[in-house]
Amino acid sequence: MFGKLFGGATERPEAGPYALPVPSRQKNGMHKLRALGDTRVLALIEAADAGDWPAVKAALAPFDLGSDHQVLGELSELDGLQDWIGAAADEDKEHRATALLISGTRHISWGWEARTDARAVHVTQDQWRLFRERLKIAEEQLLEAAELRPEWVTPWRQLLTSGRGMSLGDAVNQARFDAGMRRDPLDLDIHVERLSQLQPRWGGEPGQALAFAQEAAAGAPPGHRLGCVVAMAYIEEWVESERGDYLETSEIRAQLREAADHSILHPAYVRRPGWQHDFNMFAMALSLAEERHTVRRVFQALDGAYTRWPWVYFAEPEKQFARRHRRA
Repeated sequence: MFGKLFGGATERPEAGPYALPVPSRQKNGMHKLRALGDTRVLALIEAADAGDWPAVKAALAPFDLGSDHQVLGELSELDGLQDWIGAAADEDKEHRATALLISGTRHISWGWEARTDARAVHVTQDQWRLFRERLKIAEEQLLEAAELRPEWVTPWRQLLTSGRGMSLGDAVNQARFDAGMRRDPLDLDIHVERLSQLQPRWGGEPGQALAFAQEAAAGAPPGHRLGCVVAMAYIEEWVESERGDYLETSEIRAQLREAADHSILHPAYVRRPGWQHDFNMFAMALSLAEERHTVRRVFQALDGAYTRWPWVYFAEPEKQFARRHRRA
């Protein structure tokens, strides 16, 4: 359904009945994606921002939070959500699992807000304390949500993040990844989070994450968004290398082209709300590799739609997107 609403994989998407109008462009010809570009997601965010739990439940009707990481991610960024969502979980037994999932996910984001993006040596003791307190609450809530709704995959993806933050070790993280895989072996977000854990800065071995990504993408059917894990793997390799030109090889360009053609640029790719996040991953990876042809197709499809992730790896993410968009 969403493929029809948002258009084909390589053409500019048509405005469907739920598509948010594109805001007035900035001078650099870009705009930040809002509410996954969907009016229903915007209604959900507004209800949650107002602390209106009945309205939140009504707005969730078109979505499945047990599998939709992107909609859940939009809720996790709402400041103040943590102040009332716990009470909703206690008072609404029928929807307790949903409220716990939202609360646990928000507590992870809230925890990282306390820790900040600073290097570990620059994080204060008070920041570490708040970080761990909030992640501990998240763990308890997400584990209960997973128990209440054993078919859900989203709690396990979030538990991977909290496990990484709390340094629970690879045995725990591997078990959580396996739990998510049993529920959806092609889930992109589970793979991207596991990819992060396999980086040397989190205790992995050099080359381990890239091999993991390539194996995962090889098993995905044509047009599946799991191919984005290859783009993220090369972005992570670039971060680890601390060399601006690290991806500028003909071999890496060819691998990224192949991954894009097999996933987001394939005719079978379905543009769901938030599809621009997938395209932004490839836009960054391809531009870092100085690839000229495929990156142009990706930026043309985006038509200026910017998502903060993964450009946040740059000191000035919006400026980097705009500059590379212009060059393409």
